[in-house]
Amino acid sequence: MNEGLARVNCSVYRQGVKRGEITIDEIGTALEQQDTFVWLGLVEPDNELMERVQEEFDLHELAVEDAQKAHQRPKIEEYGETLFVVLHTVTLAGQTIHFGETHVFVGRRFVITVRHGKSNGYGSVREKTENTPARLATGPGYVLYSIVDFIVDHYQPCMDTLQYRFRQVEKDLFLPNPPAGNLEEFYNLKNELLSLQAAAGPLTDVCTQLLRFHGDIIPKENRIYYRDILDHVARVTESADRVREMIDAAMQVALAQVTIRQNEVVKRLAGWGAILAVPTMVFSWYGMNFDVMPELTWRWSYPCVMLGIVLVSVFLHRRLKRVGWL
Repeated sequence: MNEGLARVNCSVYRQGVKRGEITIDEIGTALEQQDTFVWLGLVEPDNELMERVQEEFDLHELAVEDAQKAHQRPKIEEYGETLFVVLHTVTLAGQTIHFGETHVFVGRRFVITVRHGKSNGYGSVREKTENTPARLATGPGYVLYSIVDFIVDHYQPCMDTLQYRFRQVEKDLFLPNPPAGNLEEFYNLKNELLSLQAAAGPLTDVCTQLLRFHGDIIPKENRIYYRDILDHVARVTESADRVREMIDAAMQVALAQVTIRQNEVVKRLAGWGAILAVPTMVFSWYGMNFDVMPELTWRWSYPCVMLGIVLVSVFLHRRLKRVGWL
């Protein structure tokens, strides 16, 4: 992969101010200066590029191996003086939610983001942090906060979209003839909701570990921002729990309605079966091969039999219809 295609941006910052963009080969020289850190952004880099990045920043091979692969669970791991953080991202396209990943390496002098799948770029995050030089001067810990905050801010709109889609399907649930795809839509909603919970839930542990054990990277003045993220994550997970319970209840109702409709069909079939049983029984009676059946020679036997069948069938039809079986 061409470096220009995989590298989003590589900038050097000194005392909270951006000093310019550099190439990967210039990173070592830039880090020789005091009060300087580098922010490198990558999108699905190939092995060759990741090996170069590994050499420049002295990254652990296990962390680099994880960063090259998507489908990692959200987590935080420590490799010497470097933190490796895996975050799941969400992107809205209309009412469809797309999931991606961002892997972040954080050291005292650098931040590296590696994006996989569909995710929003971090250009707006760079602009926001560069407009607050006093906070940016605290180092890579503030950049990590800005990235996590940006990702978490996209969770709530997705949660609101799932709630809206649920309400749209729920209102059709008690129609006389609800749409056939209701149950499938509930199932799809639950899958997306579980994926969103899987993205947001582990961030509580990630932020807690950052606050408790990594004061060298997360200075005291930045900890209040991570507590704000914890509040946002808590709201999302609580909303997700409520919606999941509502979806579970709606799925139970939808399944019960399917059973009720099936029972109605069975009742109607049973009702018509009862009506048809009368002529079937009479015809089978007179189909027996007896030599002596006196009523066969009676002049009015046929009209009486047919009239009896009609009367009994009409009576059964009216009776069954009255009790709701037809």
